[in-house]
Amino acid sequence: MSEKRISIAVAALGGQGGGVLSNWIVEIAESCGYRAQYTAIAGVAQRTGTTIYAIELYPEAEINEQDPVLSLMPVSGDVDVVIAAELMEAGRAVNRGIVTPEKTTLIASDHRIYAIGEKETMGDGRLNGDEVRSSLKKAAKNLILFDMDKMVLKSSSVISSVLFGALAGSGALPFPRDAYEETIRKSGRAVETNLNGFDLGFTAVNGAENKTCTQMHTQLPTSLDNIGQFPEEAQPIITYGVHKLVDYQDADYAYDYLEKLSGINEPELLSETARHMALWMCFEDVIRVADLKTRAERSDQIAAEVRAQSGQIWYGHDYFHPRYEEFCDTLPALVGKGMRKSGFWKAILNPFFNKGRIIRPKTIFGYLLLRFVANLRWFRRFSLRFKEEHKRINAWLDLIKTHADNDLSLAHEIAKCPRLIKGYGETHARGINRFSRIMASIEQEKTLNAAVITELCDAALLSEKGTEFNQVLNNYQLTGLTGSDAEKGEFTWAGSS
Repeated sequence: MSEKRISIAVAALGGQGGGVLSNWIVEIAESCGYRAQYTAIAGVAQRTGTTIYAIELYPEAEINEQDPVLSLMPVSGDVDVVIAAELMEAGRAVNRGIVTPEKTTLIASDHRIYAIGEKETMGDGRLNGDEVRSSLKKAAKNLILFDMDKMVLKSSSVISSVLFGALAGSGALPFPRDAYEETIRKSGRAVETNLNGFDLGFTAVNGAENKTCTQMHTQLPTSLDNIGQFPEEAQPIITYGVHKLVDYQDADYAYDYLEKLSGINEPELLSETARHMALWMCFEDVIRVADLKTRAERSDQIAAEVRAQSGQIWYGHDYFHPRYEEFCDTLPALVGKGMRKSGFWKAILNPFFNKGRIIRPKTIFGYLLLRFVANLRWFRRFSLRFKEEHKRINAWLDLIKTHADNDLSLAHEIAKCPRLIKGYGETHARGINRFSRIMASIEQEKTLNAAVITELCDAALLSEKGTEFNQVLNNYQLTGLTGSDAEKGEFTWAGSS
């Protein structure tokens, strides 16, 4: 009797329509002559957990005197179909043991929804998606994996309809396509959009979905054609860096980037340096934020996400809270530095910056205000923030080039140190502080090696208080840069302001 039973598990986060998908599966099964049992096993709310929907089907025609025994939850080694609405949920299903290479068809979306634990770390806390994909291939008998979130936006539907289409296309259940579509119609909810999502999911499984790749559309000036002078292995990342910097500032800024990279010949070190420097040179200031908030592609993306119809008017509310220090950063270097240190000016102007503001970029006033700020990019080169960041960047590059010939592994670790610098406000200040303390240690301690730098960076990313970081500095007795004085920035290195 158990050979005719079909066991299905659906793993979905809150709001992804796991219950709707499960109901559709039950309804299509019953309409096609199957007995269905459906159980929802609730998990922790939202991204920290998942809800498992367990469904078991059995053909009514095969039931004789004894009713079939159907399980209330997925049993390891006995699940025919697992459906996951997100990549890491598919990985969790594998960890639970409900995906097996002898039996299970795994249908999952390849997109990511990052967990709180991934977002809150000071470093890159993202789990390795490639490792999960590799595990999925090994764990499942049949794997259907593609980015369904893109199809949700394309069809203005929900991911449950795309998953339902992928299930139909997989052939894992003995039901015809028109039965799936009829189930959606009977639901009476957003029928057309759900059918669009269903069709995209079904088509993708059957190989008709054209795969796309990210392309750069920025036209580069001929002065930037000398990317070919760099080692071939590093050219892709340098090209991305150039496009990013042209978009951020202008072609001259990208040319400065290429000039700074000259003199680094080892391909792996060059790639690492190029990646971190491109990100660093595109530091987030109020000019950049205003520019991004008013771009047409951002408006189009939001309109797609909120399912705005053609011609429909919608407004977004953006929250801005620049600090007094960030205001000073946008001023001419000498003026900004003086005002940042002035208690008088801070007392007068601070009330204008002690609370956030709501601006609506879709209104005339909001748009003009933000575009005025965004158009100040020409002035960025004269600002205090620009001068300070590039002083640090040049000092960091000098350290890399100094050690590249004598200790390549140390140069590699120095190149990775800007991973400490991120965010804005206090987060950015804290990252700069710890980065600078490590750079000062490298300048003053001639015996440091790559392993110590790695340990320092890892410790610097562990907590806001910096207890672990200070402990490592103490352990190696590095330049005395520990305690409250160091946290206030009372030390110097070549990149100090």
